[in-house]
Amino acid sequence: MPSIRRVVPAVTAAVVLAAAVGCAHRPAEPQEQEQPAYSGPAEQLITVTADSPTATTAALTAWDRDGAQWVRRIGPLRAEVGAQGVGPASETATRSPAGIWPLTEAFGIGENNGTRLPYRRVTESDWWVSDVKSRYYNTHFRCAPGTCPFDESAGEDLGAAGPAYDHAVVIDYNRSPVVSGAGSAYFLHVGDGNPTAGCVTLPAGQLDAVMRWLDPARGPVIDIAVKNRMP
Repeated sequence: MPSIRRVVPAVTAAVVLAAAVGCAHRPAEPQEQEQPAYSGPAEQLITVTADSPTATTAALTAWDRDGAQWVRRIGPLRAEVGAQGVGPASETATRSPAGIWPLTEAFGIGENNGTRLPYRRVTESDWWVSDVKSRYYNTHFRCAPGTCPFDESAGEDLGAAGPAYDHAVVIDYNRSPVVSGAGSAYFLHVGDGNPTAGCVTLPAGQLDAVMRWLDPARGPVIDIAVKNRMP
């Protein structure tokens, strides 16, 4: 499938992904959340919690660790997730990858919006490789269009993506180690209220606030899950 992880127009998602039962699902605005179940070493946590495996919206909340407790700093906010919901991810699915993933770097077409994460200003020579046959699969690569050592039609030209990639945070799914075909180019980026091809999105202003809050010294992670999941 095309690797593009930006927002997908709702009509297109309904036609191409007719099996995605949750594509039209629009729950009420997110409500208050209980303490996260996460008990790992990270001191910053973003929870993205969908009501069901096929829901295309989720509650996003940013938390700081304070001793044994988590303190809510941002949210809950309404986020958009994959057109096929949340669950197992792959290059042929449009699900947001369930699990806990580090957040280690950011990029954008625009100038740094104040994030403390390592930030790359991208142009049309910056790509995210989704060619499953390439040794560069699921990595950033810089090359002029037409000269890249991978199938450019199976890659994402970050600088040509438009407002979706004005600012974005890389979700470190399938990055260490990289498994060919397991899915690529998953980001937390600017959304327009429509389901995605697997990314998590927020309106631009809310994303800016989250990115400014992120502190790489605190080892931030994102926990993408379905509500009331089994331990």
